[in-house]
Amino acid sequence: MKDIRNYSLLRHNTFGIDACCRRYIEYSSVEELQQVIAMLSPADQPLFMMGSGSNILLTQDFEGTVLHSAIKGCEATVCGDTILLRCGSGEVWDDVVARCVANGWYGAENLSLIPGEVGASAVQNIGAYGVEVKDLIVKVEAIELATGKGVSFDNGECAYAYRQSRFKKEWKDKYAITHVTYRLSTTFTPHLDYGNIRTELENRHITAPTAKQLREVVISIRQSKLPDPQTEGNAGSFFMNPVVGREHFEELAARYPSMPFYEVDASHVKIPAGWLIEQCGWKGRSLGRAGVHSKQALVLVNRGGATGQEVLQLCETIIADVRNKFAIELHPEVYVI
Repeated sequence: MKDIRNYSLLRHNTFGIDACCRRYIEYSSVEELQQVIAMLSPADQPLFMMGSGSNILLTQDFEGTVLHSAIKGCEATVCGDTILLRCGSGEVWDDVVARCVANGWYGAENLSLIPGEVGASAVQNIGAYGVEVKDLIVKVEAIELATGKGVSFDNGECAYAYRQSRFKKEWKDKYAITHVTYRLSTTFTPHLDYGNIRTELENRHITAPTAKQLREVVISIRQSKLPDPQTEGNAGSFFMNPVVGREHFEELAARYPSMPFYEVDASHVKIPAGWLIEQCGWKGRSLGRAGVHSKQALVLVNRGGATGQEVLQLCETIIADVRNKFAIELHPEVYVI
């Protein structure tokens, strides 16, 4: 267990923001977490559950205790053509995807190279290229922070929606996730109709991709669009893609015939936030030391030495511009502290 006072979180957030917390505790087992909960006092409040810091923006020092899971391990149970994979919340998500592909356990390929850890996948309902992790999650195990008692939730209890779960809403700061169980299949059914996966496959002269090839294509596409946090601080996609009503969509489509969109249901349509931001002229631009990535307008970046407040100011300016131009409200996917 690690227990450090006045700890810098610079290495624990991919935006590269230098902020501190009053106390940092890292635990590597359920038992250690329960010991931590038992020893915490009112002076250690508030608590914040932090993963790899790939989806947060620190705008100030955190005057409380950061808890980080280092619970590792993956255990597979074979049930016919179904694989139930129970993973520790501290496992790196992409390592889990790589392990699944290598072992012939399919379903997570499109979620390759998404940054973060297993615990965060269940909180955020991560998704990419037509696949969401909610479609794989069977059970989430956690410790109740108020009591130290172990609890578990099935998929339905988590109320998953687009980049949402009860862990982000009414259960926020109530539970520390310790393990997540995913359902995978030994039958490979590729999802190729989202984004430019098919185009990239055609460029490689691949007509019937294997899971390994699909993973490689997804990784290639993500790397071509997203900056490396080691060279330019960022948290990946900063905004959620907005879902609008059919009537509003049709009004916009009449004004912008080339506007990309994705059908949600008979009454709703999803519009890429990156396209909206680009139409407002922000792609590649900066506001002080914070900017918008030149290849993907959905990504805000730290040009060097930016504070969290500078990134937040850029975020709020973009939201206002999109609202004024399209009457659409953007919402950050990144958690702002």
